[in-house]
Amino acid sequence: MTEVDDAMVRAAIRDAIAAGHEEAVHVAAYHKGRMVLNVWDGMADPATGKPATEDTLYNVYSVTKAVAATALHIQVGKGLVDYDAPIADYWPEFAQNGKAAATVRHALTHRAGVPLMPEGVTPERMCDPAWMANAIAAIEPLAPPGEKTLYQSMTFGWIVGEIVRRSDPAGRPLGQFVQDEIARPLGLRDLWIGIPDTAAGRVAVMSNRNENDPPPPAATLYARSMPHAVDLVPRVFGRPDVQRACLAGVGGIFNARDEARFWAMLAGGGEIDGVRLLPADLVASFSNIRDNGDEPDPVMFGMPIPISIGGYWLGGHRVSSPRAIWHPGAGGSIGWADPDQELAVAICHNRMFNAFEPQHDPILPISKSIIETLGLEWIS
Repeated sequence: MTEVDDAMVRAAIRDAIAAGHEEAVHVAAYHKGRMVLNVWDGMADPATGKPATEDTLYNVYSVTKAVAATALHIQVGKGLVDYDAPIADYWPEFAQNGKAAATVRHALTHRAGVPLMPEGVTPERMCDPAWMANAIAAIEPLAPPGEKTLYQSMTFGWIVGEIVRRSDPAGRPLGQFVQDEIARPLGLRDLWIGIPDTAAGRVAVMSNRNENDPPPPAATLYARSMPHAVDLVPRVFGRPDVQRACLAGVGGIFNARDEARFWAMLAGGGEIDGVRLLPADLVASFSNIRDNGDEPDPVMFGMPIPISIGGYWLGGHRVSSPRAIWHPGAGGSIGWADPDQELAVAICHNRMFNAFEPQHDPILPISKSIIETLGLEWIS
């Protein structure tokens, strides 16, 4: 690792923990293809006093979507998937109930019309890939595919994962595909979508700073996209069966060290240390906004979500450049790749919060400390 004075980053993490905003935090960053920061502090399990280490794992929730999208791009790069083809070309059952026109690009950019989880979903059913695939294939879209932005909070993973599995000549589930096609080539030990039993003891205990907040009204699309039975909270995602399941949109369990190297591959145009996963021109296209990029999203209470054509989020106050591709996770996890400054950052933690305004975001001071430590700019 390149030597960098990480005192400012360590201080920012300690301040967040001392203020009660965080319990354990792991930060890693790559600049110009080299790791420059790898810092952690806090308690992986405050109840037992177990400290966080470099190998502690964290639930990252929707940051997982970036890895799932990348798996799909690998299939495109191999000529096995076409963005403009109907999903049903790969998954015929998906054409049911008015979804025949939904394309792969619609799925990537949250315009397939299928944001809601199936009726009757439970944690046990969510861990059953056949049940989930069949139930999502049978859903009637809320809007004709391609006509409206409807954020696929959880369904994204099953739709993208099924396209990858069915287009793969080996028929690998997405979790195995990620290990074979992303993690091993990049030398990543801990980028899991479904952990093995051997990793279970390293997963940090997640707490929810907002657990006593009133829930969103049950009738809202937001609540229906993440039903209470399978909500993105510790009581569900701390379950052993859920942590071992392949939940490709929300179930990732990573550490910042390996997640940052994943983002560094994207910041490097699809290549790092001589290992190329994606064509450079394809990766460059990911910094373009999708069609209807500023459209209000009814699932997200009318907020526009800046999704790139590659399925990543694009720009915004939490990352270093308007062309940076990134993804947040429920409760504050984040990772990004800034192609202009050749910067990749991952921040993992185990105390969830909900903060939609910059002044209430405890991760933002940590992000800023990284940029300042590296002598880079926050490009607006």
